[in-house]
Amino acid sequence: MNKIGRGLFWILITAIVVLCSYNVFAQNLPLPIPKVNIGIEEAKKPGDIALALQILLLLTVLTLVPSIIMMMTSFIRVIIVLSFIKQALATQQAPPQQIITGLALFLTFFIMAPTITEVNKVALQPYLAGKMTPVQAIEKGAVPFREFMFKQTREKDLDLFLGMSKLPRPKTRADVPTYVLIPSFMVSELTYAFQMGIALFIPFLVIDMIVASVLMSMGMIMLPPVMISLPFKILLFVMVDGWNLLVKSLVLSFH
Repeated sequence: MNKIGRGLFWILITAIVVLCSYNVFAQNLPLPIPKVNIGIEEAKKPGDIALALQILLLLTVLTLVPSIIMMMTSFIRVIIVLSFIKQALATQQAPPQQIITGLALFLTFFIMAPTITEVNKVALQPYLAGKMTPVQAIEKGAVPFREFMFKQTREKDLDLFLGMSKLPRPKTRADVPTYVLIPSFMVSELTYAFQMGIALFIPFLVIDMIVASVLMSMGMIMLPPVMISLPFKILLFVMVDGWNLLVKSLVLSFH
């Protein structure tokens, strides 16, 4: 798991702990301290084996949560565009990478809120009410995510992976396998993110070129142009309310 994945995982864990703690203290409830027992015993019934397999599957899913968030949501485009603006400004460690990752995470939650709400409505709540089996809940919950990915996937990328998979030409979207849709969606997101990144780089590149030309014309060759252009790039970004425009453009790009 890369640094972004680990950081995303610990941000999720921290958020859950904070929310739970706030709920407990807000209601003046006693905070129970659980007793944990770890042991290994021989499975005597088929149900014991099934329970062990369920626990193993749950732990595996929890381990893959950061990757699932990155692969099937808007996180890819958001984190890449935010990284581009940081490089374009050339502000080194400002803002820190943790801030960039946190902003990308919460923007992802904001963009994916309708999809997550739909998953909760059609899959999670019926499963908790005992109206669905786990397999049925997973199948129903995957539909809203598939619809979101189809909207953001280019036909060209989808055709690429369908051709490489050597599957029959699908007649409807339901015939497209999820293992084909996910990489198609990721490639499309990378393409959109780099297109937005290029558009972000151009204004700041122009400032760097102007500053470098002025310094060369004045004979100040030994003075790094980046040192002089940095305040002007930050000033431009602040004057146009850059963060507001950037976040607005990112959110609207998914509609």
